[in-house]
Amino acid sequence: MNLRPMIVALSSALVLVACSGKPPAPRAGEGTEAKHVATPWDGMKKDEQRAKDVQKTVDQQAADQRKQIEAESQ
Repeated sequence: MNLRPMIVALSSALVLVACSGKPPAPRAGEGTEAKHVATPWDGMKKDEQRAKDVQKTVDQQAADQRKQIEAESQ
């Protein structure tokens, strides 16, 4: 008994099914919205935004202090 024709037929059927052009069925639990994939830069971006926020606070406090000094000197 020769198995070669059966293997060829089976592998051909698998190739045809795999290349049928249909998109894969969505898995259970997967939503349509795009999920964020974590990258190594996410932490750095958060740190950078935090530093910008701190700088804004420091700049605002310095401006308030300058206004107080100018008001007292007049």
